Amino acid sequence: MGTFSGKTVIVTGAARGQGAAEARLFIAEGANVVATDLLEEGAALARELGPACEFIEHDVSDEAAWARVVSRAMTRFGRVDVLVNNAGVLSTLPLDATEPAEFERVYRVNQLGTFLGMRAVIEPMAERGGAIVNTSSGAALSGTPGMFAYVASKWALRGMTKSAARDLAKYKIRVNAILPGIIDTAMAAQNSPENLKQFAAMIPFGRFGTPAEIAQLVAFLASDAAQYITGAEFAIDGGLNA
Repeated sequence: MGTFSGKTVIVTGAARGQGAAEARLFIAEGANVVATDLLEEGAALARELGPACEFIEHDVSDEAAWARVVSRAMTRFGRVDVLVNNAGVLSTLPLDATEPAEFERVYRVNQLGTFLGMRAVIEPMAERGGAIVNTSSGAALSGTPGMFAYVASKWALRGMTKSAARDLAKYKIRVNAILPGIIDTAMAAQNSPENLKQFAAMIPFGRFGTPAEIAQLVAFLASDAAQYITGAEFAIDGGLNA
């Protein structure tokens, strides 16, 4: 039996990259997975992973959409044990080039979406407890230049995680955050080849992380092996922010 046998996990932004790797690992460890995304590749992922995985098209910034996701998880699998707030968007603009509409676009997915997700799972988790893993960023460990809206949203997730951990402890719901560095995903590929080469040279390990490595940390924080860990944040960046 797997680590998550009989448990139900919701993973947002699961169509590709870190989210897809997380969904695959949870399935391998015996979980039922509700994989959500706006990208249609999520449907192909669910077909690949079989009947224990269901894909739902999902705008994380829409409160009603969250209600539908949780309702479907309860109807299909009977419980919600883990939420991985992985969905996110990148913005590579400095403050002086960031228009209000761009700031709001990033805020609605990265910050509002995480807030709505945490709120949506309180009721189904409250009876037996649960785990929430929020995806912040290594960029939120310093004043990373040229990414104003993104960094603002990911810094916010650090505070939201700590506050939620306090608020939800009474329900035995643990809330932790991961802070990935540069991971080999489609989001990282939005940077130029020159920038990517420079980024890799800055990392003590000399390479980007992989989605599978992120998934391993997420699974640990969601598991009973981390049952006394809440309100914590974990950099996973090859030493970039050491």
